[in-house]
Amino acid sequence: MTSGTAADQKLNADVPWDDFDPGEYISHNYLTMQAVDQEIVSRMRDHFSSHFGDHFPDGGRVPSGIDVGAGPNLYPALAMLPWCDRITLLERSARNLKYLRSQRADYAPHWDQFWDVLCQDEAYAKLDVAPRVRFKEAVRRPESGSLFDLGTDPRRWDLGTMFFVAESITTSLAEFRRGVGCFMNALNPGAPFAAAFMEHSVGYRVGDVEFPARDIDDTEVETALGDLAQDMKMYHLDNPGDLVRDGYTGMILVCGRRSDSPV
Repeated sequence: MTSGTAADQKLNADVPWDDFDPGEYISHNYLTMQAVDQEIVSRMRDHFSSHFGDHFPDGGRVPSGIDVGAGPNLYPALAMLPWCDRITLLERSARNLKYLRSQRADYAPHWDQFWDVLCQDEAYAKLDVAPRVRFKEAVRRPESGSLFDLGTDPRRWDLGTMFFVAESITTSLAEFRRGVGCFMNALNPGAPFAAAFMEHSVGYRVGDVEFPARDIDDTEVETALGDLAQDMKMYHLDNPGDLVRDGYTGMILVCGRRSDSPV
């Protein structure tokens, strides 16, 4: 795992996030569902369905969910539709925010393939309204903000997702750990969560812009989560012949619950 010197580091505040091109990112990652995303969506679906099936056997929703650093990715929000009344999409990039806001009223057809995977679970298949209607009802106007803003935000959410964010916004180990802590501390005790990380990422390109990443592995993820998580399951995804881009070794998905007792 690389460490680098302070002079080599690129911190989150140094990154031109408004240059992130959502169209380029979507065309490379989401127009056609990749096998790794199908597995991620399936495991997240099963985790949420199992949790809420145990807690709400007769149906029902918690008040709130949040997708942190949503970017141009709707499948975490789609996975929350049966389980919470309102969904916050938190995003820093102005261009990503514009994209997310454009999707609220009627999201693009390529997201249907992700909903089809979710619908392999009965709770999704029997949603009381069409998913686009529920999405428009549940998703509030996407909010401008950084992952680190959650450290001073008094709000707490009952369900949370964070996909490829904490390790993909900085080269700093301290910022990675702080970001994971900000996400977990934004959740109410006992709240279910799903979080995904790029393993051993050296950074990534979107269009003509290079973005930083922190080289992490499953041990570093476990360390960052520490006592903030419980009932945690960790999954390693991808193989060397099935990577979505160069410059990383795989993906790590963590499903669990925020610890019942404040840490």
